[in-house]
Order: sequence, then structure tokens, then C-alpha cells
Amino acid sequence: MASIHPSAVVETDAIGAGVTISEFAVVRPGVRIGDRTSIHPHVVVDADVAIGADVEVLPGTYLGRAPRAAGAIAREPSFRRRLSIGSGCAIGANVVIYYDVEIGEDNLVGDGASIRELCRIGRENVVGREVTLDRGVIVGDGARIMDKAHATGEMRIGDGAFIAALVVSTNDNSFGRDGYVEDEVRGPVVEAGAMIGGGASLLPGVVVGRGAIVGSGAVVTRDVAAGSTVFGIPARPVDR
Repeated sequence: MASIHPSAVVETDAIGAGVTISEFAVVRPGVRIGDRTSIHPHVVVDADVAIGADVEVLPGTYLGRAPRAAGAIAREPSFRRRLSIGSGCAIGANVVIYYDVEIGEDNLVGDGASIRELCRIGRENVVGREVTLDRGVIVGDGARIMDKAHATGEMRIGDGAFIAALVVSTNDNSFGRDGYVEDEVRGPVVEAGAMIGGGASLLPGVVVGRGAIVGSGAVVTRDVAAGSTVFGIPARPVDR
């Protein structure tokens, strides 16, 4: 039997056994919540979101935000009104996860993180505090994306990759001067097992090869060969 606080607004019957929905939470129609999941105070779960079993969602989080374009935005967002969060996930406080996102099992999403539409996240990843995953980021399994890192739109992050705190990535060499040109927006690729040091910058379209290391503070302007180590501005290979 579920435990639902009297102040919560719950508009779905698809609630598993042992679910807890706390004070002032809002759960909209069509939401599905698996067994033993805990929804903390002031969480908003918008319509048609699916949450697996044994998930914890901490206070102030918004699951199922619809993207919205203002006049300053060159591209009208496209998305499907769905969001799935796999079993065993821990979702921190004040997280915002948009519609059209798929998150696999046993992921940790830290406080204040933002995950935009069309993102796909595998299983057993860490998305640290205040990390931003922009539109269409793909993350494999077992990756670590540490606090305040920014993964730009259309970036790819492979299995077991490590991205340290304050890493920044970009996907448009024109700085948006020409508006949104789909064919020219290319996020970096960080292949399986690669490691990116704190404060590094990855420029549009670069590929950091499997098992490569990018030193802290480096600016990566060209592809990094698999297994190599690069440091500096611009980043250049060095012997390990």
C-alpha cells in the first residue's frame, strides 16, 4: 500500500506497493511509479512520466519539464511528451529533467543537475551536482560526469568515461552567429574509458579516443588518439 501525504496532489492510480509521496508533491495524470519509490516534498512529476522501482526523488525536483522557446531562441524545440527513469536511481534535490529523456537503472543524478530533451543515459552513471546535459547528449554505461561540468548538445560520452569537474564543451564554431544550422552543430565525442581533467575545454566535433587522457585545463582543438595523453593550450600529446 502506498503512503500519500494529505497535502500531495496525486492524479494517477498507477502507484506501486510501498510508494511514499510526501508533503506538497504534485503527481500528474498518466504517471507510473514503481514499487518502494519515494517522492519527497515539493517534487513535481508531470503527466505521463514513468519512474521505476526503488527510486528516490529529493525535494524540489521537476520531472517532465516541457522545453520552451522564447523569441531569443533560433530553434523551435521538438520532443515527445515522455520521460522514463529506471529502477534504483537516486535523483537529487532541485534537479530538472525535461521530457523525451531516457535514464537507465541505478544512476545517480546530483543536486541541481539539468538534463535536456533527447538525452539518453545508460545505467550506473554518475551525473554530479549542477551538471548540465544539453539537448541530445548520449551517455553510455558506468560514466562519471563530475560537478558543474557542461556537456553540450549532441555530445557523446562512452562507457566508463570520466569527465572531471568544470569541464566545458562546445558544439558551434560560429558562436551562434548564423543561427541554428543543424548540419554544423557537432558536439565532442569522448570514447569509452577516456578521462578528461578538471577545467578542460573540448571544442566542437573533437573526438577523444578510447582510453585517452586530457590534462586539467587543456583546450582540445583537434582529435586525441586512443590511449594517448594530451596537455596544454592547445592540447598536444606528451609521453606518459
